[in-house]
Amino acid sequence: MIDRQNPQRVLRALEVCLATGAPFSAHHARTAKVRPWRTVKLALELPRDALYARIDARALRMMEQGLLDEARSLLPHRHLNALNTVGYKELFDHLDGRTTLNEAIALIQQHTRNYAKRQLTWLRRDREWQWLAPDPVTLIERCAATE
Repeated sequence: MIDRQNPQRVLRALEVCLATGAPFSAHHARTAKVRPWRTVKLALELPRDALYARIDARALRMMEQGLLDEARSLLPHRHLNALNTVGYKELFDHLDGRTTLNEAIALIQQHTRNYAKRQLTWLRRDREWQWLAPDPVTLIERCAATE
């Protein structure tokens, strides 16, 4: 069953139906497959202020490494769904004269922080995730303990 309130999922389901000629539900397994391995779900957890500082710094690095020029080169293709993402949307608005470059960068940072928060919320709904500090020693010890 698909979420009818989510246009992207509805479109994807229609694409699958049209491409395969089968109902969307036919593509979902009725029974879980038996896998010859055990899955361990690990997620890195940083204090929110540290995570947000890293996000802000990463956005600035991306700008320094040419994100604006990349967005400018993609402007003719802005209608493509793949470009409807954080970073490009804000820079397209800047290139259209709706925001200054500094405003666009601040929006990229804010929207990336919002996206990270949504990802964390989504991951926390699944109790199987084991949350770890991104310390190499801790990660190695934890992974070794899951064997």
